[in-house]
Amino acid sequence: MAAGNVNPFNVSDSEEEAEQRQDGADTERSPSDEAQGHSLGPFSPPAYSDPAALLSSNRTSPSVDGIPASAAAVSGIGAETRVSLDAIAAQLLRDQYILTALELHTELLEAGRELPRLRDYFSNPGNFERQSGTPPACKEQGVGPGGPLTAQVQDVKRRKKDAHLRDRAGSISTLDSLDFARYSDDGNRESDERVAECEIASQERKNYKSSPETQEPIRPLEKRALNFLVNEYLLKNEYKLTSITFSDENDDQDFELWDDVGLNIPKPPDLLQLYRNCGNSQPLHRDNVDVAVSVDPSDLPGDYFTQEPVQQTDVIQQQQQQEVVQELEYQISLLNSEKQSLAEQIKKLQSDIQALQRNVSSEPTAGVKSTPSKENPKCDKPPLDNGQYLDIRGVTETDSSSDTTKTSTSTTIATDCTENSTTATQPHSKLKANGQQSKSSVQFDQPNRKLSPAFHQALLSFCRMSADSRLGSEVSRIADSEQSVMLMLGRCLPHIVPNVLLAKREELIPLILCTACLHPEPKERDQLLHILFNLIKRPDDEQRQMILTGCVAFAQHVGPTRVEAELLPQCWEQINHKYPERRLLVAEACGALAPYLPKEIRSSLVLSMLQQMLADDKADMVREAVVKSLGVIMGYIDDPDKYSQGFELMLLSLGDPSERVVSATHQVFIPAFAAWCTELGNLQSQLIPSLLTRIEKLLKQGEYGLDEHKLHMYLSALQSLIPSLFAVLLQNAPFTSRVKLQGDVPPIEVTRFPRPASPLQDVATIVGSREQLAVLLHLYDHQLQHEGTTGWDSLLWVVNQFLPQIIDIVGRINVTSSTCVHEFSRFFWRLCRTFGKIFTNTKVKPQFQEILRLSEENVDATAGNGILTKATVPIYATGVLTCYNQEEDRKLLVGFLEDVMTTLSLSHAPLDSLKASFVELGANPAYHELLLTVLWYGVVHTSALVRCTAARMFERVLRGMSEALIDKRVAPALITLCSGPEFSVRISTIPAFGTIMETVTQKELLERVKMQLASFLEDPQYQDQHSLHMEIIKTFGRVGPNAEPRFRDEFVLPHLHKLALCNNQQTVESKRIDIATQLFEAYSALSCCFISEELMVNHFLPGLRCLRTDMEQLSPEHEVILSSMIKECEIKVENKAIGEAQGSISIAASLVGEDAKTKFLSKMGQLTTSGAMLANVFQRKK
Repeated sequence: MAAGNVNPFNVSDSEEEAEQRQDGADTERSPSDEAQGHSLGPFSPPAYSDPAALLSSNRTSPSVDGIPASAAAVSGIGAETRVSLDAIAAQLLRDQYILTALELHTELLEAGRELPRLRDYFSNPGNFERQSGTPPACKEQGVGPGGPLTAQVQDVKRRKKDAHLRDRAGSISTLDSLDFARYSDDGNRESDERVAECEIASQERKNYKSSPETQEPIRPLEKRALNFLVNEYLLKNEYKLTSITFSDENDDQDFELWDDVGLNIPKPPDLLQLYRNCGNSQPLHRDNVDVAVSVDPSDLPGDYFTQEPVQQTDVIQQQQQQEVVQELEYQISLLNSEKQSLAEQIKKLQSDIQALQRNVSSEPTAGVKSTPSKENPKCDKPPLDNGQYLDIRGVTETDSSSDTTKTSTSTTIATDCTENSTTATQPHSKLKANGQQSKSSVQFDQPNRKLSPAFHQALLSFCRMSADSRLGSEVSRIADSEQSVMLMLGRCLPHIVPNVLLAKREELIPLILCTACLHPEPKERDQLLHILFNLIKRPDDEQRQMILTGCVAFAQHVGPTRVEAELLPQCWEQINHKYPERRLLVAEACGALAPYLPKEIRSSLVLSMLQQMLADDKADMVREAVVKSLGVIMGYIDDPDKYSQGFELMLLSLGDPSERVVSATHQVFIPAFAAWCTELGNLQSQLIPSLLTRIEKLLKQGEYGLDEHKLHMYLSALQSLIPSLFAVLLQNAPFTSRVKLQGDVPPIEVTRFPRPASPLQDVATIVGSREQLAVLLHLYDHQLQHEGTTGWDSLLWVVNQFLPQIIDIVGRINVTSSTCVHEFSRFFWRLCRTFGKIFTNTKVKPQFQEILRLSEENVDATAGNGILTKATVPIYATGVLTCYNQEEDRKLLVGFLEDVMTTLSLSHAPLDSLKASFVELGANPAYHELLLTVLWYGVVHTSALVRCTAARMFERVLRGMSEALIDKRVAPALITLCSGPEFSVRISTIPAFGTIMETVTQKELLERVKMQLASFLEDPQYQDQHSLHMEIIKTFGRVGPNAEPRFRDEFVLPHLHKLALCNNQQTVESKRIDIATQLFEAYSALSCCFISEELMVNHFLPGLRCLRTDMEQLSPEHEVILSSMIKECEIKVENKAIGEAQGSISIAASLVGEDAKTKFLSKMGQLTTSGAMLANVFQRKK
């Protein structure tokens, strides 16, 4: 302390005497008082009658109720001796009650009675600096007079001045209940906490009770309740990300419902309210008096302390009983914690004994013999943790000299046993040998002193070390071998994992896996693997990859037996987990672990698990992973009896409603299953025939409606099997024995094979390598071209059984189904591209040509040409003849289409097969020129039937064709057909002209088409052409809604009006009803378009009225609908006229009109033969 400072410990002799009296009083206290650590209160019987004794007590908490010593001194029970304020201040400073002294100093300042001792002490900054030494009163707490207290003192001064705390009782309660460490401004929380520990002994004991080492284990319901309150606090204070993470880590609890906690009590207050009320104890029912230091006790009534109510004695007794109960509960908690610690030590010792026994049993018989038991008969138990830990515990666990002697002796014996066992045990690895060598080489200098071991132990007990808790136990033992490291990790990891952020938990995977691999205890390994699979609540793709990588590494290290016993149960437990990401991890793990499992398990348990997930799981991504894992399983299974199960799994996967699952089936499962079938030898004998049989059965059942989805499913499976079928041909060919990898083999063309859906469908992958495939292809082409197929059974099966059966199936599908035609077309295209051009020209095309029998002799015959009307024609044209795009192939395709068009036209056969061919080819712009070449052949043909067919085919190829081609090639061809003498040819061009009006935007071309159509309607030579009028009305109804509005308003509606008016004059009833029916369809389609008022009045309504006149006589049910249409149109016109007269359009009238039109359109499809029913439908609701 600086020179000139006032020494606060320079007290008078009377004060020293008071201290001596207090020492005597302390020695007379009972043990129960010592245990409780506090007196019974200021109003208890006078155990400490001397106020000075009360002040000089060394107890940390002078009173129960938090009343400072100064107040207790003033309010002593009947004390007549008055103690000077300077003595009180000196005693407070001596015992380091700095805050109480500060409070006294502040009160005296307010009363105008400042003490020089306190003024000099608090005005000197040197009293609050950190010093190396500590006053005796605070040595146990480890807190000196300086440091963080300075800021607290200043903070207290500032707050007291600001708050103007004038009331003495309020000042006392406020000062004693404040946590000064919490309001410190210096940022040193550690020092703040130490100062707070110096304040009240009872608070120190409460803190000790609630410390992690001695705290009673939390109950499940308590944990759930606290979790709920913590989550509620985080949400209220905008800690949303922390709340999400906290919720993820407690996924078994619903944080939105308090009832989910399970406590049958109302929801408690929030965490903030509980915190604010935690320190407020229930006030005792007794009279209080405000006490101030400056008040003389003689000023109070003389009989004040004798006027206590009778009930106060009961209150005091009740308080004493409560204190006894608290003390007993505290001792119970200490005993429970000690019991738990001992149980953990017993468990550790048992595991160490087992580990030592395993090490001893693994020693070679020829090793060095050890005789520790003979030399030291007391060493009959292995040391703690197998002697592989450097134990630093035991120095703080002695209570008496005799116990210390025993501990020292046992420690010496344990050390000798450890050294002997270390010497006798052969090291099992270099790491262990190094660890033992370093351990035995460590030596410490021993002091040349003659102190007793008990004194040594007692002296070392003052070095504060915590080895009683779990963590302290782990820290106190340092592992020096890999086995002890594994034991330590196995114990610590379950406590580490929950405290790591979810986003970073994958960093623990190597540690968990290494420990799980090397840990000797099966139970601990199971726990670690359980932690691995539950490490992340909803792992993403990258995290799942890390976990799977670790599982594979674990499997490679431990072997199939432990994989089956330890990893598979973890998968099985989570097969029905509520989170799809966890089920996805299971599905992926089954495939990743397949190579490392016993073959019996692969084909039984794992296959059954995946089959169950494929059938039951609702998540698409899980079923997708299941299918991929099933493919991996098919690559490792070797039980022929599982073929039927694999086939059913293939059909189940193909029928899945998710495109992702079906795609995975084609990419992974089918190639793997086909590879297994190839090894079994039943790809051609069972798998492909089974699919063909199902297709044929489907066609037989589909006479009244084909299930196109199933047909697509089976046909797509056949298409995915083509690469495997071709690989079988190559591997079983006669030239297989001559295969040699040579450098002069020409490389494979890039376009030789279709693009595979996955690497597993690549023929090079199936065969082995691209170089080997190149050699096989070279020999394959040479064999087909020069040596033939004799003895080539696999190829002969394809030519003689597979192709004829599939071609026969093609002839039985519905040619009008564009989906079926497209599917089979793609199948034959992929088949021909995979098997090669030579195979296609020599094996595939001849079979089609033999069936189709296109020859000039049969042109005029109707017999034998029925096949030309079936789907065989479009599939052959689009699936076989388009495989190769060379000039000769294009000429062959053009010639085939020309022959089919000529044959069908001259035979008066249906044109559906030709239309299907043009539609399928027209979808590819590369074939537009080729199709126009075929059609031009029909335009210039001498037969009118062929020209009519060509005219109708133009309509099929116009959609998607460029306007330049339409202008240069299509329009001239149509006009050429119109210039012919046959009316039938001219009529056949009308649908094509209508399609041009619908799809083309070029004005010049539209005007040319408009002129041509006008000539059909206005030329007198066409007035009696009933079929022409029918075709024009039908075309107007089809293209009118999509055509240019100007063309619709200026051309379509006026001509429909004229045609309806002329139809009223028709005398032939059959023709009249035909025209009326077509007009009804056209007007129904055009009613959906926007029609101006002028057109509505001049053309649309008059045309409808004319049509209604026809329908009144010919079709009453149509007349009802027409009347409704006319009425709605008239309402529209009237509302519009009224709106214009008023200067605005009535919104309500517009809505009524729109609603009526909507009702009309919804009823159009409900036409029945009963006119009365239709009339009832269109009646207004009353």
